[in-house]
Amino acid sequence: MSTAFDSVTLYGEDPDERPDIFGKVGESGVSICSLDDMKKLYDGFDLCHPSTSVSMTINGPAPIILAMFMNTAVEQQVKKREVEVGRLLTEEEMAEVKRGTLQTVRGTVQADILKEDQGQNTCIFSTEFALRMMGDIQQYFIDHRVRNYYSVSISGYHIAEAGANPISQLAFTLANGFTYVEYYLSRGMKIDDFAPNLSFFFSNGLDPEYTVIGRVARRIWATVMREKYGANERSQKLKYHIQTSGRSLHAQEIDFNDIRTTLQALMALQDNCNSLHTNAYDEAITTPTEESVRRAMAIQMIITKEHGLTKNENPLQGSFIVEELTDLVEDAVLQEFERLDDRGGVLGAMESQYQRAKIQDESMYYETLKHTGELPIVGVNTYIKPNLQDEFQLDQMELARASKEEKEMQIRNLRSFQDRNKEKVEAVLNQLKETAVNGGNIFAELMETVKVASLGQITRALYEVGGQYRRNM
Repeated sequence: MSTAFDSVTLYGEDPDERPDIFGKVGESGVSICSLDDMKKLYDGFDLCHPSTSVSMTINGPAPIILAMFMNTAVEQQVKKREVEVGRLLTEEEMAEVKRGTLQTVRGTVQADILKEDQGQNTCIFSTEFALRMMGDIQQYFIDHRVRNYYSVSISGYHIAEAGANPISQLAFTLANGFTYVEYYLSRGMKIDDFAPNLSFFFSNGLDPEYTVIGRVARRIWATVMREKYGANERSQKLKYHIQTSGRSLHAQEIDFNDIRTTLQALMALQDNCNSLHTNAYDEAITTPTEESVRRAMAIQMIITKEHGLTKNENPLQGSFIVEELTDLVEDAVLQEFERLDDRGGVLGAMESQYQRAKIQDESMYYETLKHTGELPIVGVNTYIKPNLQDEFQLDQMELARASKEEKEMQIRNLRSFQDRNKEKVEAVLNQLKETAVNGGNIFAELMETVKVASLGQITRALYEVGGQYRRNM
């Protein structure tokens, strides 16, 4: 399951009547502001089932949302065990269930703060403090033997969506990954204790370089992990997820989007991605509908169940074009590494906005080619449909929107949660701030904080000790 959150949640805020917040509650994703919401969201799904894996697209407030998710998984298993034994569990038994749950639960939290600064912009805490919390999550995972859950999804997708070409997407993403490795090592963690908890996330467009994006990523990652860090075989294996390109979806001739998505999915599967998300054709306009999601899912199923060549592992292995592209793309990525290194590495380059400027230049170049027609996009800037039925069809499209009543209900639910815990919340938030100031593990403390405090309350408390994000000018 892939979980998308509304922008209010993405920025660590609580739902509110304020006009700038109210209109965004429950739009483009789910509103999660309390542990109650998280329990409601996953009610009916066994989060510890071997075939359940939950991916959460959240970055700025990722540690808080992850703590809510882990608590939800634990509570599910506690209730399950209580039904089995026919009584309430003792403290010892609850601790045992918690230990087992943390070692079993599968999934990924995005939590990639470097690409947020470079591409997507949902930064809320200072970069230094956000990195510290990422390190706290990983340390907690090591201490509690959380092996099946990825503590970060090092993401190129949003870098590509912001306008980067395939080379920049891959180079910036891998460089960000190595920056996390260096940071975790600087905190005393061992490479083979945390490297298996790292995952990657790329976008697949239709440019030829996308044919080998995973292959090149794996070659560079394995080489560096083995030669520079002396990592074991498991740590050398790069696991990555592909999502088909959102930027390639167009409102014009909207049905053609499925054709583009099919080709992008085919490239991803032939490049041996570990997991794949196919976009729905109507995402150019709205949150996908049930009908469009079914079509998007059918793309994957037809490729894997019906397309004969895909039944063969590595069907393009050894072909001249793939081998040549692999070498060319790897060489281009290594050259970008040198440019980053000349600027003081990833964090040094971010100080001068190097990555953002490069992404914006590449975005402008792409848009210019699109507008002049030098980059032909069928139905958008070439072979345009002569009649204007499309506008009528767009007007008739089903749009997924949160109603006024749903937004108001979410605010009532939040106030109810806050009222229920008003006696405890101040002490718990003070404890969280003390932990942060005294160098304790913030994520371990958040596992308790989320039981009584809402997302907005926690975010504001952490601003006081960690600082809010400010972009360098």
